[in-house]
Amino acid sequence: MWLGECRVVVDSELLEVLCHVLKFIKEAFVSNLRHKSVFTTGEVAEVCRLSQQTIIRCFDSGQLEGFRVPGSKFRRIPRDKLKKFMRDHEIPLDSLESDKIKVLVVDDDPDIVELFIDALSRDGRFETRSASTGFDAGVEANKFRPDIVVLDYLLPDINGNVVCRTIRQSDDLQHIRILIISGVVNKSEVDALLEAGADDFIKKPFNIETVIGRIVELVQGKAKK
Repeated sequence: MWLGECRVVVDSELLEVLCHVLKFIKEAFVSNLRHKSVFTTGEVAEVCRLSQQTIIRCFDSGQLEGFRVPGSKFRRIPRDKLKKFMRDHEIPLDSLESDKIKVLVVDDDPDIVELFIDALSRDGRFETRSASTGFDAGVEANKFRPDIVVLDYLLPDINGNVVCRTIRQSDDLQHIRILIISGVVNKSEVDALLEAGADDFIKKPFNIETVIGRIVELVQGKAKK
């Protein structure tokens, strides 16, 4: 019995070490991408926040220039060709040059948007964009490729659950976390939002520092639901 309990403790400690190692490997991988001169299709997908299948299709159609490794089917994309592709398709180059968390704030209240933009900019860990309608949110999500969308539930054109479903139905936007912030929804509506693809909900009024902490937790995968 004692040996069994001891084994559980060891396994837990080993699991914690492995989690730290995996986190380090991921951070090193992302950092390394900013210094590479030639990329694989998987790395290009990571940089552009697109699916690897999309990148392969762009390569094969000639939209993304590169070359195949001699004697194999492996595709390789030089850095300058990758940058050209990103500029042609209005994909921000920040992922090659910055490790800031990309936040898209979607709210039709200019005071709320200003509050978020000001607080996140002063923090220094974030790059921000904003949208005031669900339609604009979709456009910005595809262009900006945010890490997280901070989304108001009631928008002038559509509700937040429609935006959530639209994001979740796109292969190229699967990485995006969605944080709903609103003061007018009841529990059934919150449940519907989570079912539509939202990762979390915070009720207005809110503490901006608490929300910023939640943004970081969701993006870094530390959130506890």
